[in-house]
Amino acid sequence: MIVLIAGANGMVARAAAKYCRDQGDEVHALTRAEMDITDLDAVNRTVIAIAPEAIFNCAAYTNVDGAEKDRDSCFAVNSVGVENLAKAASEVGSKFVTISTDYVFDGKKDGFYFEDDEPHPLAVYAESKLRGEQLAAAADPRSVIVRSGWIFGPGGTNFLSIMNDLLRGGRAMTAIYDSSGTPTYAVDLAARMRELALLDAAGIIHVSNSGSGTSYFGFAEMVCDLGGYDKQLVSPISDSSLKRPASRPLNSKLASRRSASFGLEPLPDWKDALDRFIRSESKKADTT
Repeated sequence: MIVLIAGANGMVARAAAKYCRDQGDEVHALTRAEMDITDLDAVNRTVIAIAPEAIFNCAAYTNVDGAEKDRDSCFAVNSVGVENLAKAASEVGSKFVTISTDYVFDGKKDGFYFEDDEPHPLAVYAESKLRGEQLAAAADPRSVIVRSGWIFGPGGTNFLSIMNDLLRGGRAMTAIYDSSGTPTYAVDLAARMRELALLDAAGIIHVSNSGSGTSYFGFAEMVCDLGGYDKQLVSPISDSSLKRPASRPLNSKLASRRSASFGLEPLPDWKDALDRFIRSESKKADTT
């Protein structure tokens, strides 16, 4: 399969590129400098030249707090850019798979959010991602919209991804105890994206590792358990104590009712995924 990946420098994009190459795919992973998704003409030229069978959109404006003061840039990437890729995919018959977010929900529901739950974004970033979902579906009804969240993995720069390195180095940290989600290993997410590209799937599908979910504090404690680190390094704090510009949902746990209809097995438990990640990172550390 010929695969075009937008946002090549990102954690999920790198995981997707590696996984697809391991499956024997011809992969074209492009940075923003190589294909600016906010430029429809540039997107069309690139897609026509490569003629991909699948397009994975891993490009995103992810500065959740910064988006509150930079709405235009956020919507340009997360909404218009997604629409541009979907339009180009439709024109050449490529399967379009784009990543959205658990933040489209307001967090007021008890338990898991499913694909048919009504979105209620709380901040500009979440609004832009929801608008991207809508534009993708309108531009190409065959689009697969993958809602995911709490993503961690190799090379990631977010808190969940760097937590293992910090704790291994004996660094003390604080972690939110009253915000819950379903952690998602970038490696498992990448594999599921490719599976969805090969299926006759369309619409919104929630993708996260299985299990009951956790808080950031619970995730940090599990990192300590699996890595053999001192739990005293981690102190719990409340979400409200951070006083961040953008509101986040206090509950954004995802589960899928649609995956089984496509014959897809649940992804491994997030604790298993975290164990694989920590073991992989430890091997890298031992060889450097």
